[in-house]
Amino acid sequence: MRAKAGAAAFFASLFLSRLADQMLLFLVPLLVYRDTGSAAWSGMAFFVESLPRFLAFPVCGALCDRHSPLALLSRSQLWRALACLLLLAGWRLVPGIGWLMLLSAACGVLTTLGFMAREVMLPQLFPARRFESVLAHSQIAEQAGMILGPLLAAVVLAHAPWSLAVVAAALLFLGADAATWLWRRCRPVPVEAVARVAGGTGDWLRPLATALGHIRRLPELRRIIVLAAGVNLIVGITLATSAAMTIGVLRVSPGGYAWLQTAGAVATVAVLFAIAHVRLALSTLGLCACLALLAGGVLTALAAGPLVYAFGYVLICGFDKMFNIYLRSLRQRVIPPHDFGKTAGVVTLLNNLTQPLAGLLVGAGAGHFGLPALILGCTATMAGLCVLVVLRRRSAQ
Repeated sequence: MRAKAGAAAFFASLFLSRLADQMLLFLVPLLVYRDTGSAAWSGMAFFVESLPRFLAFPVCGALCDRHSPLALLSRSQLWRALACLLLLAGWRLVPGIGWLMLLSAACGVLTTLGFMAREVMLPQLFPARRFESVLAHSQIAEQAGMILGPLLAAVVLAHAPWSLAVVAAALLFLGADAATWLWRRCRPVPVEAVARVAGGTGDWLRPLATALGHIRRLPELRRIIVLAAGVNLIVGITLATSAAMTIGVLRVSPGGYAWLQTAGAVATVAVLFAIAHVRLALSTLGLCACLALLAGGVLTALAAGPLVYAFGYVLICGFDKMFNIYLRSLRQRVIPPHDFGKTAGVVTLLNNLTQPLAGLLVGAGAGHFGLPALILGCTATMAGLCVLVVLRRRSAQ
């Protein structure tokens, strides 16, 4: 019974943390577009809030190899709550939407720290269960937060200023830390998660060199990086343009925009449930995810109405997580365990740099090319990268 309560508390901490983080991610592009009416500024806002969280991956990965991942997880949650309150105080003194962008960027870095801490611990926490199933269940908890995050933020915005949503996010981060404490009390935590030291506190360039060495020697890691870069280009362009496409181009209300995000999260949960209970080969997961993402990119680019756009958006949201499980499972198999944190951090950074790049593309090109052309161009780029990976793999065999 204590073990079940501990597992429930662990997944509750994932849910609450994602719920708060998703509220902040939802607020920034929506409020920027509402205040400026500009798709370009909305894209730039996405670039500003997303780039720091991805640049932080190598540092956070190295920290998780040097220090207790469990302690880092707890600190990331407490510091995010504190950041919400501090930056809200700054907004009270000098009002401006820039505070919300700064808050989202700061919380994004701390979210990266929490993600890497869980990533390092996860294989140790449920050793008796299939890793793909553990990943699917953990992502179900996160997706539940993604379902309710936009809805909760939309409800707050309909009845109160956005500052109240920030207060709610701070309380949720504190709740996530309380759930982490309860999980640790109910379930024995492996020694490696409590005290993990690899490499001491010396040269910070050594972890980077180690990670790059693994990438250079392991062709499977390079293929993962190229594929993930293409996938995240489509995901990034979708996130950066969704508010402008739905509210601006397709004339959907802000409430409809929240429901669109909710539909994407619900589809993701359905996909994750299927992965958790149906055993599929990793290669099958990767192929299905890539094909669905390409179809979603084409539909969102060419959509003439909200329903077609919604279908494409749902495909992208749902099958992005299928690809994520494929990527994380393969990464666990390929990267040496003693170097996992530092290497996974660098790999994740390289995987995800195309997401803020997509926001930058929207900011620079929305006025010249239009959003549909940009989305279609990113989809074509992903298709080209997929073909490149297939050709390189066949030539290596």
